[in-house]
Amino acid sequence: MTAPRTADLDDRILGGWLGRIAGNMLGKPVERGDHWTRERIDRYLRRTDALPLTDYIPPPAPGDPVEQGEFELRPEWPQCTRGNIRGSARDDDIDYSILGLHLLETHGFDFTTEQVGDLWLLRLPYLQTFTAERATYRNLARGLKPPVAATVDNPYQEWIGALIRADIHGWTSPGDPRRAASLARRDAVLSHTGNGVYGAMWAAALIAAAFVAGSPRAALEASLGQIPPGCRVARTIRRTAALYEAGARWEDTLDELERATGHLHWIHTVPNAAVLTAGLLYGEGDFTATIALTVRGGLDTDSNGATAGSVAGVLCGAAALPARWTSPLEDRVRSAVFGFDGVRISDLAERTCRLATVQDGGG
Repeated sequence: MTAPRTADLDDRILGGWLGRIAGNMLGKPVERGDHWTRERIDRYLRRTDALPLTDYIPPPAPGDPVEQGEFELRPEWPQCTRGNIRGSARDDDIDYSILGLHLLETHGFDFTTEQVGDLWLLRLPYLQTFTAERATYRNLARGLKPPVAATVDNPYQEWIGALIRADIHGWTSPGDPRRAASLARRDAVLSHTGNGVYGAMWAAALIAAAFVAGSPRAALEASLGQIPPGCRVARTIRRTAALYEAGARWEDTLDELERATGHLHWIHTVPNAAVLTAGLLYGEGDFTATIALTVRGGLDTDSNGATAGSVAGVLCGAAALPARWTSPLEDRVRSAVFGFDGVRISDLAERTCRLATVQDGGG
């Protein structure tokens, strides 16, 4: 693979950032996979006259008590529903992209896993971490070091947390999925093991491949070469692709995959990789269709929407993204990372592009 020209790179990296943030905001109101099933998400969308989903999820109608009981949206819904978005809401999916950018600017591409942990303690508030990251944060604060910090009192080692940290490694390795996977692995092993690490490597490689692959299917094929072929993540992605290529409907594909992976927690990497892969394939390169199908697939909706938006944003480029997704973001992002709250999205993209054009970085 060959990296794209610089002018094109600027547009694609900005597309990745905008796509990630828009996809995250789309999925955030219904982020609770044990409650917001695919069926419940679609019932809410029909109730609010928003199916098929072509814009941000609508808020409850005035006086409609849907925010309670069956259709209870996340508490942040007033900041991330259609007509209410004034810049992006704060979310850990975006915090880790920002923190990853700061990591590479501070330590370069030869960063160590220990330096990732040090930066968490320095820049990330403990209460804004969750599952594997919170368990690891506690271990780091107690003086434990990698790789032990990932394994003590941490039952979340194969959950999706490392995958949501992977985008920056893909954006800064355009056209080089092997390098992206290597960087993501060094980051991921701070808090994850097994399929938790493979999921991060896959996502980073997928985004790096999207710069040059030309289609979601080609990017997926390139990304699979960077993780063990027998791991559950790889097997699940191949199964999803096989169903798509056999002509199965999106709904039937997800039904089949749910039967195979439904025993796993809704934040586990493997079932979320299935939903994400299906969204990318059935979205067929269209940005709106990709993030909409991914979020409608349920499970960890904001994380999956963010990664799908990142891949689709890189494939399409910022200039091609519909304004209904990007204009409400107002080129501004909220963040819990110390020193970055209110930063401009375009500034984050410019800084990422400078890193991506460094030719002598390690990894």
